[in-house]
Amino acid sequence: MLCSKSWIDQHMEELTPWQQSAYRHFSAMLLDEEHPYPCVPGKQGFQSDTLRFGFTGDPRSVEAPEKLASYLKQYGEISRETGNYASLVVFCHSDVTGENLSVETYEQVFWDLLNRVHQLDDKPWPDHIGKDPHDHTWEFCFDGEPYFAFCATPAHNVRKSRHFPYFLLAFQPRWVFDEINSSTAFGQKLKKVIRKRLVEYDEIEPHPSLKWYGQEDNYEWKQYYLRDEDTSISKCPFSHMHKKIKS
Repeated sequence: MLCSKSWIDQHMEELTPWQQSAYRHFSAMLLDEEHPYPCVPGKQGFQSDTLRFGFTGDPRSVEAPEKLASYLKQYGEISRETGNYASLVVFCHSDVTGENLSVETYEQVFWDLLNRVHQLDDKPWPDHIGKDPHDHTWEFCFDGEPYFAFCATPAHNVRKSRHFPYFLLAFQPRWVFDEINSSTAFGQKLKKVIRKRLVEYDEIEPHPSLKWYGQEDNYEWKQYYLRDEDTSISKCPFSHMHKKIKS
């Protein structure tokens, strides 16, 4: 079941201890006024109760992609009814947190999970979304809906905006960005605000992969999972799937 902020706030005792811990960490992070979280739409979405939440176990387990696929299918059916700043946030609990995994290892976990979720998708890839991750119009899709995916992990220390005590995934529907992009005055203004807050929050310059969707030199997959350093892998781990998508 997908949960809203208002539902969790009223039924906190029905959550397990780790679920309560994950949600409280998330709430504290987004509502921190002394160190404002950079993602303004995310914060507004949380405060206006437009986010939806899910919980699952070890992201490496057999059950994890099935649970995430179920969440995405449910979410795609109701996201437009939740509000302008819609996002699906999924907290993962496992022994991963205590294994001291590296940022690079978590990166493999993330892409493996995304690939396994894609294998469970029975809807055709949207015609208007590029099928090759190395196409600037590509975006991760599930059940016919394109999403910007975001991952935060316990291993991230330098880029504080990508640090979270649990393995965290967030999916923003592409339609959310219809009025937040480089072609709108609001989008350009918001980008400046977010970039300024990102530098203040992380205390380093933004990762060079952070660009606008649709730019010729932009690749969305590089933004899904950012390393602490300014490096990134040369080939998208999702790319081996695009042949299947085309067929």
